[in-house]
Amino acid sequence: MLPMSQSASPAFVHLRVHSEFSVSDGIVRIPDLVKRVVALEQPAVALTDLSNLFGLIKFYKAARGKGIKAIAGCDVWVSNDADRDKPYRMLLLVRDRAGYLNLCELLTQAFLVNQYRGRGEIRPEWLATYGAGLIALSGGRQGDVGQSLEAGSHDAALAAARHWMAVFPGSYYIELQRAGREGDETYVQAAMRLAAECGAPVVATHPVQFLERDDFRAHEARVCIAEGEILANPRRQRLYTEEQYLLSSQEMAERFVDVPSALANSVAIAMRCNLTLELGNPKLPNFPTPEGVTLAEYLVQLSKEGLERRMAQLFPDEAERAGHWEEYSQRLDTECQTIIDMGFPGYFLIVQDFINWGKNNGVPVGPGRGSGAGSLVAFSLGITDIDPIRYDLLFERFLNPERVSMPDFDIDFCQDNRDKVIEYVKQKYGRDAVSQIATFGTLGAKAVIRDAGRVLDLPYLFCDGLSKIIPHSPADPWSLERALKEEPVFKERYDNDEEAHALIDLAQPLEGLTRNIGMHAGGVLIAPGKLTDFCPLYCQPGQSHIAVSQFDKDDVEAVGLVKFDFLGLRNLTILDWAVRYVRDFNEGMRGFDVMELPLDDLESYKLLSDGNTTSVFQLESRGMKELLKKLKPSNFEDIIAVLALYRPGPLGSGMVDDFVNRKHGRAKAEYFHSDLEAVLKSTYGVIVYQEQVMLISQIIGGYTLGGADMLRRAMGKKKPEEMAKHREIFESGAVKKGYDPDIAVTLFNLMEKFAEYGFNKSHTAAYALIAYQTAWLKAHHPAEFMAATMSSDMDDTDKVQIFWADTVANKVKVLPPDVNLSGYRFEPVLDEYSSRGQPPRTIRYGLGAVKGTGQNAVEEIIRARTDKGPFTDLFDFCRRIDRHQVNRRAIEALIKAGAFDTLADNRAALLATLGTAMDAAEQAARAASQVSLFGGDDHADLSGDLADVEPWDERERLAQEKTALGFYFSGHLFDAYRTEVRRFVRGPLANLQPSRDLQWMAGILSAVRTQMTRRGKMVFAVLDDGSAQVEISVFNELYERHRARLREDQLLIVSGKVSNDEYSGGMRIVADDLYDLQMARESKARALSIRLNGNAHAGSLREVLNPHRADPENGFPGTPVEIVYNSGDARCVVRLSEDWRVRVPEVLLQQLAKLTGQPTDVGLEY
Repeated sequence: MLPMSQSASPAFVHLRVHSEFSVSDGIVRIPDLVKRVVALEQPAVALTDLSNLFGLIKFYKAARGKGIKAIAGCDVWVSNDADRDKPYRMLLLVRDRAGYLNLCELLTQAFLVNQYRGRGEIRPEWLATYGAGLIALSGGRQGDVGQSLEAGSHDAALAAARHWMAVFPGSYYIELQRAGREGDETYVQAAMRLAAECGAPVVATHPVQFLERDDFRAHEARVCIAEGEILANPRRQRLYTEEQYLLSSQEMAERFVDVPSALANSVAIAMRCNLTLELGNPKLPNFPTPEGVTLAEYLVQLSKEGLERRMAQLFPDEAERAGHWEEYSQRLDTECQTIIDMGFPGYFLIVQDFINWGKNNGVPVGPGRGSGAGSLVAFSLGITDIDPIRYDLLFERFLNPERVSMPDFDIDFCQDNRDKVIEYVKQKYGRDAVSQIATFGTLGAKAVIRDAGRVLDLPYLFCDGLSKIIPHSPADPWSLERALKEEPVFKERYDNDEEAHALIDLAQPLEGLTRNIGMHAGGVLIAPGKLTDFCPLYCQPGQSHIAVSQFDKDDVEAVGLVKFDFLGLRNLTILDWAVRYVRDFNEGMRGFDVMELPLDDLESYKLLSDGNTTSVFQLESRGMKELLKKLKPSNFEDIIAVLALYRPGPLGSGMVDDFVNRKHGRAKAEYFHSDLEAVLKSTYGVIVYQEQVMLISQIIGGYTLGGADMLRRAMGKKKPEEMAKHREIFESGAVKKGYDPDIAVTLFNLMEKFAEYGFNKSHTAAYALIAYQTAWLKAHHPAEFMAATMSSDMDDTDKVQIFWADTVANKVKVLPPDVNLSGYRFEPVLDEYSSRGQPPRTIRYGLGAVKGTGQNAVEEIIRARTDKGPFTDLFDFCRRIDRHQVNRRAIEALIKAGAFDTLADNRAALLATLGTAMDAAEQAARAASQVSLFGGDDHADLSGDLADVEPWDERERLAQEKTALGFYFSGHLFDAYRTEVRRFVRGPLANLQPSRDLQWMAGILSAVRTQMTRRGKMVFAVLDDGSAQVEISVFNELYERHRARLREDQLLIVSGKVSNDEYSGGMRIVADDLYDLQMARESKARALSIRLNGNAHAGSLREVLNPHRADPENGFPGTPVEIVYNSGDARCVVRLSEDWRVRVPEVLLQQLAKLTGQPTDVGLEY
């Protein structure tokens, strides 16, 4: 980087730039800023985002990479105690390291202790303490000096300027700005007079919000998005002008030709700012060791102690243990030495400390994740729980001595208890040393279309429809540019729809900008000392206890902070609850521990082989179930393999079929050379794992394992020149070791081919252990396991329904919710199986899974019944609970869910009586308070009768039940139609099979979603008949014809084509026609049969039939009517003329049943 004095045009330096990281305003992207500064031949530039340093490291690296001097700074809010809603602004620029540390401290305190309306504000008095190393600019018209001048308070402005000159001796400047705003010139003249009076230097700045003049409209849209405003609103406050782009030095010189010193001072300030950041040098926190023991010595000591414990577990037989001791001991010594040589013993000690604290304090911890499971040291220290030697897991895959980089353990904790471990870390290392990590949410293509549409005041459905045309692919997100190139419907809308064109044009410059600040899912920073020695902290409004770094995960690592991943895994919570249930509901299993399960349980492998894996970790998808049925895993290595194989690459390559065929003897396992049999035997000769590539490279090619890891990486990158170099090393190494050159060529070609599909075995082995544990629990303790599973997703009724259906399918009974018996969560219930010493097979529905209740309400219900026994009726319930905790909405939901059925089974009457019961409870409470004041009988009888209301029919009861539970629990809505529907739709949905012919199917419509495709709108409808759920594809034309019939909870009858879906491995169903019950009756019924036994008058029959006569001219031919007449011994069937064909709505059948006096006398003949 050139010194400032050598720059070609040092006439001006921009000291006030807002980038996209200002969030509420600013659309400058850092790479574009640097590129523009280079083009303008300006030697330096400052990044001064609003109240944060979010973009500093990205800016520092980008600027220095292009030879531009990066000036760190911040446009800060300063509290105004006279009016907190009108804070001042001040620009702080960093001179040196001390200034950077002070700015970090100021911004951290602003957010953590002085946040107001979402703004992190600096207290004025803090600047006296933390002003060293900083240069302060007055803030222009928004600073305290500027606001006093605009208010005509010359004395206040002068006092403020002199105060700041004392706080920042020789480093306080009055800012001058000419940005095209009304009043700018008046302010500039007043500010120059003030500066002359108090002796303060002036500096010209330009408040940059965007790079080019043409970006102004996009910036205004960005501001409107942040403020929830409409772009065209004439009353909208307009704070910015189209002149706030990055001006050239010449343009600034023209604006301040009358104040050349103001321009010169911008350069002088830039020359005074000389912050150098140390990047890329990780600094671990200090881990306490026993006195006189180094980190290295302590690592070795704990590792050896841990290995002895592990060996006793792995090999209970002493002789067998002795036979393996040397292999394990040597591997441990090698790993310890590598860790010490690379300088990471402290990292391992820190990680094992908080993991073991968690394990010892009731926090379930995962067995490992990622390549860390390949370390024997990690296994010995308790960081991981899977033996790396037994499963050929490689340390060098995790920590390669030939490529020095920080180790990175990803640690899974139980979702509900993860915060306990973070709190422990805060207590151990100090709260100032621990925080979580910021993430920056951006405006994706779909979101920016909706947001830009909103600021243009376009209809929501228009914007939503346009955004839905953009394909949704989380793994490969689509940009607007890509959508215009590759999505014809989107391009067609852009070309032919003026509003869509304008919307997309406005959205494009906003796409990808930072929109909000979030928190990394698992990253936790632990600093050696205060975090603010590295970066400032931030917190969301009202969350000062959850501080996050102002740098993202890449930038915190760049400044030397070490990230530890504390990931929350829901399945560990499920395991924890299931284990507790097993201990609580099974005599003799009080000490049950899933980590001690044998890995050869036949029932567990049968469950897997049957594809009975709903709720089994990582094995739940439909495609995975099909693969398990084909593979029929019979050992733990098969589970590891299936997790590695079930990915698009292997599935699409034929590799999976080859693996299955070899396992079952339909194809021969090839090991290429007897020396590789041990490496490839567990995968039947198929190269599945990256570790296998590394071991083959070591055994055949003579690589070290570190070198083999470098080869693995090279194969992943597919760089031809690098691959050619490795091919030569591998083949020559093989020859040197005495192997046939042809085998070397064959193996290298195979490894190269499989490198793109190979997966990290360490990761799959660790996750396979959780998969096996959940499968074992489901096989042996389904009630305990499924109760825990349903409890973990109580807020998601769709998932509860799936798990409930699977529970019932596994022959576990689920009892309904009950205010007298249910807990908050789903819980096992002691039953007849328990009495025989077997695990229970009954679960009680949790009240927390009833919509509209909530944990506080349920806990209050449990408290009330625990205090004084079961509730006796609705009145007793309302009297005893705290109605502030359990409100009317919650009680209504419980009634609809059937939770009061054991008190009274007429839900309609309970609902109708609820108001009376609550009023009576209020009255009783008032009476009780009077009794306590004046004495007397406080046991007044509080009871009442239920309202005299007809019970709901089955259809209504189930519909109400679904509003409370999210699905039909006590029956199925299809049951109300089943008898009739099965007369023309013979088979259940569960029996559907692909066929060339059209097939009839029927069910209740449980969900409808729409999706824009190249052929227009596509509707996907889910049918459910109680036997299965299937998704039906409905093309737009058919959808538009039957839109009114596609409503949830309605019966839908479909004529459609069922075929195999090669993509999903399931079936694809496309509707050919849709029917409601009336249409199906009229289409399929031979006749409407009415049985008359001398008890009906022809005139009455005419009156009933006449309004329902068919209209064949308009496409409604109707159904013939047959009269079945019985009189004594005589019986005849009379078909009415074609003029009396009728439509067959439900109301006609009801009227005819009333006419005949017997519902069974009316029916349709199919």
